[in-house]
Order: sequence, then structure tokens, then C-alpha cells
Amino acid sequence: MPGLGVKQGDYILSVDGVELRAPDNPYRLLEGTAGRSIEIVVSASRSPDNARKITVEPVEDEGSLRMWEWVLNNQSRVDEASGGRLAYVWLPNTSRRGYELFHRMYFAQQDREGAIIDSRDNGGGLLADNVLDILDRKLMGYWNSRGEETKPWPQPMAALFGPKVMIINEGAGSGGDLLPYLFRRRGIGPLVGTRTWGGTVGSAGTQPQLIDGGAFLAPAYGFFDTDGNWAVEGVGVAPDIEVRNDPKAVISGGDPQLEAAVREGLRLLETEQVILRERQPAPPLRWRRPESQ
Repeated sequence: MPGLGVKQGDYILSVDGVELRAPDNPYRLLEGTAGRSIEIVVSASRSPDNARKITVEPVEDEGSLRMWEWVLNNQSRVDEASGGRLAYVWLPNTSRRGYELFHRMYFAQQDREGAIIDSRDNGGGLLADNVLDILDRKLMGYWNSRGEETKPWPQPMAALFGPKVMIINEGAGSGGDLLPYLFRRRGIGPLVGTRTWGGTVGSAGTQPQLIDGGAFLAPAYGFFDTDGNWAVEGVGVAPDIEVRNDPKAVISGGDPQLEAAVREGLRLLETEQVILRERQPAPPLRWRRPESQ
């Protein structure tokens, strides 16, 4: 939690009033403590001389903390590798959680020149039309400000106009298949990574309940393209630039797919960068309406 002042390298001397000594497992002392306030004694050294007590509330599941550590680490790596020019946005699915994270991360980085959209392991859900509409916004003009020195506002105001690259992998399916398919069809940007798994047929509305409390699924609808050909299901979406995250590279702390996406984003900035105007033109002076065009 923020404000506790605990940092990596500090020592935990006791948990909930019980002294902690090696080789005891600290998680043993945390059993049954989730959701209630407990006291922990921490110190910058092994000695209890400068120890202090803090109050914490253990969580039931640290999955969310690990997820945010991974996301923020990726964001930091993209920021460092691109010199602050590229945004990083992660889409875990095309349902509520994915929409929440997209809007939280994308609109907070409007000062960037381009974006890396990470759709790996996307669990799907719905059809991400809203996400695609936002990613596909084009610069249409500006609104001036009353102050002459104030930077004009672009139209649309909430948008990131530069190049965008999407990362995909074999763990993305359903809405995680269709999202990169439509991303490519709209010409928003290239796909980097590995082929998605290809499971787009939906079953919504066809989940009959059984008398024993179970249920079964039946296919309800699939997707076909504008030429009348069935698409995506059983095939997936292949990347434009294939990059595999081999175990050796990942274990050593690398992420070849993310690194390749950043390189491609920087390459595209050389030709597709959108430079916003810093100043507005001189105000028009007219004694009558301009002629109709």
C-alpha cells in the first residue's frame, strides 16, 4: 500500500505478533488473515533496533497485483525504449475489464505520438467496436483558444493520431480473434506476434440448463467476410510480423514481441507521425460572409 515506506531489501521480523525466523515460511503466518488488519514488524536490517510496526490488510489473491506489475513494467519498457514517444495499452479481454483498462490507459497517454496495443492472451467476450472506433479516429481540424498563445485543441479532442501497432499471440481468441482481424481490415496498423487461436463462434443464448445443475453449449453464430467467405473460426489471425516469445528469452527477462512492436512503432513514426499545430492562425477579418464553396 502507498505510504507504508516498505521497500525491496527490508526485513520482516514478525507477522501478527509471531516472530518470523528463517527457514519458516512467512505465508504460514498469513493464513486466515485476508481481509482483516494485522500488524507487521519491519526493519531495514536484521536487527530489531530500528524496527517499526505497520498495519496492513492482506489480500485474498495476489493475481491482480502481479498483473499490474506486469502491465506497468511493460509500460515502463515501452516508454524507455521509445523515449516517451509511444503509449502502451493492454487489453485482457473484449468485455468489461478490457474496456475499463483500455479507457483508463489510452486516454491517459494522449501526449504520445503513437501506441502499442497489447492484445496477447485476450480472452474475448464481446465485439470491441467502440475500441476500434477510438483507435481509428483521424485528425479533422482544430478548435482555437481565446488566448493567442494557447495551443489549439484537435478535433476530435480525445484521440491519439499517430501510428499504432497491435501485439497478438496464440492465447488470444473469440473477441481476441476478431479484434486484430478488424484492426487490420480498418488499416489501423500492423500486427506483431503469433497467430491467434481461432475460436470465434459464439454461444450466447444457447446454454440450456440440465436437471442436475449442469449446462451445455451449442454454437449460435459465426463470422463471414464481405465476400461471403467464412473467416477467422478455426484459422485465427496471422501477424504481419511474426515474433515468438521463446522461453529462453522470456526467462532471461526479455519480451521479443513487445520489443519488436516498439521497433515497428518507431519505424512507422518516421513516415506516419502526426505533428499537431502549436499555434492558431490569425483571426479572420471579414465585412461579409465568405462565398459558398
